This record gives sequence, structure tokens and C-alpha cells, in this order.
Amino acid sequence: MDERNRQEIGADASQDRAARGYHHGDLRNGLLEAARTILEEETLAALTLRAVARRAGVSHAAPYRHFPNHEALLVELAIEGFDELRESLAEAAKMSGSEPDRIAHIGAAYMRFVAARPALARLMFGGQLPNRDQFPALGLKADAIGTQIGTSLSDPALGLAVWSSIHGLAMLVLENVIDLGQRRSGLHVLPARAEIILRSLFSTVRD
Repeated sequence: MDERNRQEIGADASQDRAARGYHHGDLRNGLLEAARTILEEETLAALTLRAVARRAGVSHAAPYRHFPNHEALLVELAIEGFDELRESLAEAAKMSGSEPDRIAHIGAAYMRFVAARPALARLMFGGQLPNRDQFPALGLKADAIGTQIGTSLSDPALGLAVWSSIHGLAMLVLENVIDLGQRRSGLHVLPARAEIILRSLFSTVRD
């Protein structure tokens, strides 16, 4: 056996020991943390199970202990994203004010999430998960976003209209179809710009 093969075997053995060294539950969390980092710092295309294992410092086989395939890992990340977004929207809805004020606060929170996690937002709502119907929890988490907005505004139909408006705006921005100032100043300007647009769109007093 040559020196290179001995080094590779030694490295794999070290990674296996590292994987076994995780306490119960920590390996899964470590893998998810590695996946989040790759998604935020690199691209969705770079987010492979092999890359996640390498980032987490475990063997290439270790991710399969918790995620049977690449899609299962992406689904878990998307579910986490939906939970985080819903919690942000719930917090924003606690702010007092008129109906247009509350809509603006909710819209700003939505856009703030998108600006902070653009790659995750694309994963949650894009075509990278073509088999959504095979993951019922994913659909329920997505539905919870619309339910949260509707509940916050005490009107499911209005909630759907607000969600459609802010989400459509967010996706147009992420795909660089329209420019709300993000090309020059960065994504951090989007929440304030979204507030202005939503106030204008939903400023009419309803009966």
C-alpha cells in the first residue's frame, strides 16, 4: 500500500471516529449547521451531501444516517426556513397601528427574511424541490405562512392578497427583474422599500 492510500484511509478513519464522537442528535444538528453555512456562503449548487460532510468534519457516509438523500436534506432546510419566516411574521404582527401599518410591518419582516436569506428563500419557494407532494410537512409549513398573515390581519382573503403581493415583489427582486435599489445599495434596503410599496397598495380604507 502506497503512502497516499494510507493517508486516505487514515483520514476516513479519523472522520468515522469524529462522526461516532457526536452525542445523540448532535450529528444531525452539525450536518444542518454545515448545510446552512454552505447555502448562505456559497450556492445551492454547492450544497451536496459530500460538501456537508466535509464542512462538518465527518465521513462522506455520515449524512446518510439522518438524510437518506440530497432532497431530504433540502426539505429539512426549507422546513426550518418556513418556521423562521412564520415566527418573524408573528412578531411583526404584534406591532400596533392601522391596518396599512400592520400590513407594512408584515411586509417588511417578510422582505427582511428574504434579504437575509436569499438562497434559502429560493429553496423554499423555487423549483429545486420538484417532489413537494411527497413531503406533506413541507406543504403544511408553507400553508402556515399564509395562515399566519391572514390571522394577523383578521382576514384570510386580505392575508392572501398581502402574501401574494410581497412574495411576488420579493421574487422579482431576487431574480433581478426589478430594481428597488438593491443593485446599487444591497439587499438591506428592501424592507423599507417594501413598506412604501405596500402602504401605497393597501392604503384604501375598507368597509
